[in-house]
Amino acid sequence: MPRSVNAVASRARRKKVLKAARGFFGARSKVLTVAKNALDKAMGYAYRDRKAKKRAYRRLWIARINAGARQYGVSYSRLMHHLAKSDVQLNRKVLADLALNHADAFKAIVESVR
Repeated sequence: MPRSVNAVASRARRKKVLKAARGFFGARSKVLTVAKNALDKAMGYAYRDRKAKKRAYRRLWIARINAGARQYGVSYSRLMHHLAKSDVQLNRKVLADLALNHADAFKAIVESVR
């Protein structure tokens, strides 16, 4: 009895890897084993940096809130403490946007919790 190797599934697996590696440089987009290794590395970086992006944005928002708050004589930590005590339900993303683009609204928030 002849050996069955299921070429359809094997080809589909290879095509999937090579399609995902499109745009990679040189053999990384042409040779299956090299492409597989490059893709593993790329997927690892993608997973890691999806988490890192959240941290980077949070740091940016904190810097913007701190800069905006210090214009009115309050530090970031004191402002956040007073906001929590006053039960103001604004997250850092919104506060940073207000500090950057709507200074009068941000000033009103700072004054209300002072």
